[in-house]
Amino acid sequence: MLDPDFLDRFGADLRAAGYDTTGVPALLGDSAHRALARGDKIPALRATTDGSPLATLIRLFLLGHSESADRVAAALTTAGCAAAAASGALEVDGDDLRAGLDIRPYADEDQDYLVASDLDSDVRPGPVRHDHVLGIGAASISLVTATVREQVGSVLDIGTGCGVQALHCFQHSDDVTATDTSRRALSLAAATARLNGQHWELLQGSLFEPVRDRRFDLIVSNPPFVISSGEQRFSYRDSGVAGDGLVRSLIGQIPAHLNPGGTAQLLANWLVHEDTDWRTRVGSWVEATGLDAWVVQRELADPVEYVAMWLKDAGEDGDSEQTADEWLNYFESERVGGIGMGLITLRRGDSASPDVILDEITGAGEEVTGAEAAAFLASRNWLRDKSDADLLATTLSLSPAAILEQRSLPNIDGWSTVYRLLRRPGGPGAYLQLDEWTQGLLAGCRGEVPLSVLVDLFAAAHGFDAQALAHAIMPAIRQAVTRGLLHPVAR
Repeated sequence: MLDPDFLDRFGADLRAAGYDTTGVPALLGDSAHRALARGDKIPALRATTDGSPLATLIRLFLLGHSESADRVAAALTTAGCAAAAASGALEVDGDDLRAGLDIRPYADEDQDYLVASDLDSDVRPGPVRHDHVLGIGAASISLVTATVREQVGSVLDIGTGCGVQALHCFQHSDDVTATDTSRRALSLAAATARLNGQHWELLQGSLFEPVRDRRFDLIVSNPPFVISSGEQRFSYRDSGVAGDGLVRSLIGQIPAHLNPGGTAQLLANWLVHEDTDWRTRVGSWVEATGLDAWVVQRELADPVEYVAMWLKDAGEDGDSEQTADEWLNYFESERVGGIGMGLITLRRGDSASPDVILDEITGAGEEVTGAEAAAFLASRNWLRDKSDADLLATTLSLSPAAILEQRSLPNIDGWSTVYRLLRRPGGPGAYLQLDEWTQGLLAGCRGEVPLSVLVDLFAAAHGFDAQALAHAIMPAIRQAVTRGLLHPVAR
């Protein structure tokens, strides 16, 4: 997979067959395609018996099925079976051929891609190899989704694996540099880049070692964050550093490699010790950077479930009693109550008082997106130097997506409202509990007059002291701006 000429011919064959995110679902049909997404391959096997090049490629690379040399030759008319086998893309299986790698169609909103990685344990039974290169998974997609997609000059992708993050970053940057400790990962990342007509600088080494004296506008990382005693069984998940030391080290080194105004985003796991708040531990890491930070814990995993999940992910779940026992003993010795999983976003604002927010946002539909992350950072930056007087002088507009939810209890006069929640669907943590007075004031935020005018009118109508009312609502106003429920209007 290192021969550019072969990769160009191989990619041309796949595209000519319609092996992409449009052609594959069209051939399989809706039912079989949905079943395949659930891990059920039988309907897809039944739908791909016509011997067409596209059917053969689907059976090889998506279903892990061995195919006759004649059918594979008909699908790879330009690249050829011998070259594909020599490259490692295919393997000889008696008289047939089977996939040696996972070559997968993938797409974003703008275009189709091909991604090269190793076959997972559900396609190739048994534990994966030590230097297994993970393909497109839930974690990588969550980072893709959360990355701020602003046009930048330079990007660094740490722990690139098969190159999914670099693939996306290439579209909105001038230069992409990707690093990994694994030579195999860099080889497959190079193949992914070539198959998609992209060029990245690929460097071998741990964390920032290959780019010691360089700075970047955007740093992204889906590192080997899995927490254990430090044993490195599989390079894609295990860093070889005990506990959450790798993530802590990565965060600590980011400031030296981030350009002014630059952003860093990484997925992370962290230890949550018994009877402690995770914010104390992780908060100390990000506060020490001097950067603005937004940390979102999306899940708190039980240690037993955490170990079982990662054993299964590597195909070890069939014979892993000793490994699981040692792993859980480590967690017990460290008094681990859970493992936090989440996203860390850092921005270099060079402020004397960096803004650090640590959120626990676990609701479905509240995942962090790049647009939400950019808006959050912008809102916090806008609020940083705004006094209460500045906010009162600002014209604010309620988000058009905002919804007011109310709960009421019956009483002698009918219904009494006991709970008011302003919510912006799809926004992470985008909700605010209101009292009657804040509800009334926010209803008047239509982008027409400064907040001070609304406060004066409301205070006069209800017999309140305007200054006291303004002071009382300021925390809610700041929270509403932070969460995108209110927006300042330029007048």
